[in-house]
Amino acid sequence: MPTSAPSLRRRSPDRISALVIAVCLLADPSPAGALASDAGDPAPPAGSGAVSLVRDWRWPVHPFRLVRPFVAPAHEYGPGHRGVDLMPMGDGVVQAPAAGVVAFSGQVAGRGVITVDHGDGLVSTLEPVDAVVAAGTPVDAAATLGTVAAGGHSAPGAVHFGVRLDGAYINPLVLLGGVPRAVLLPCC
Repeated sequence: MPTSAPSLRRRSPDRISALVIAVCLLADPSPAGALASDAGDPAPPAGSGAVSLVRDWRWPVHPFRLVRPFVAPAHEYGPGHRGVDLMPMGDGVVQAPAAGVVAFSGQVAGRGVITVDHGDGLVSTLEPVDAVVAAGTPVDAAATLGTVAAGGHSAPGAVHFGVRLDGAYINPLVLLGGVPRAVLLPCC
């Protein structure tokens, strides 16, 4: 009997589901509130590990316009857009979306890339960025990482913001309270 190859996926569907549910329960239901809020988030209930991952996340540029949303691929290697593209409406300063340690800061395929390890399996990547921090630098949420640069696959002047949880890409809006509420429409 043939044996199946070991799974290359590291993601835990239960962990992602718990994180999404926790965010949906605590997130500001208005999309405008999620975009405008940068401070004053309530403390999570004690003992809610998934919520503690989310409470300190911030938008990496502010103010901004969302120019391309997250598009989940049909399968692990399928086409999609594994992040969101944000067009800064201000000075183009790129900030850490949450506290962590800069895991990578350098050039990849001719564009500046910064990767921050936030712990608990969460890693964010921002590109293209002219970095002002080096790999190994601890950063707080909203610490300046650099400025939006040219290049990359996003629109000129925009920054691509991707997040991985245990190696699998997730929609960054889940961590930022930008999950829209479901609206039921009449069927007939």
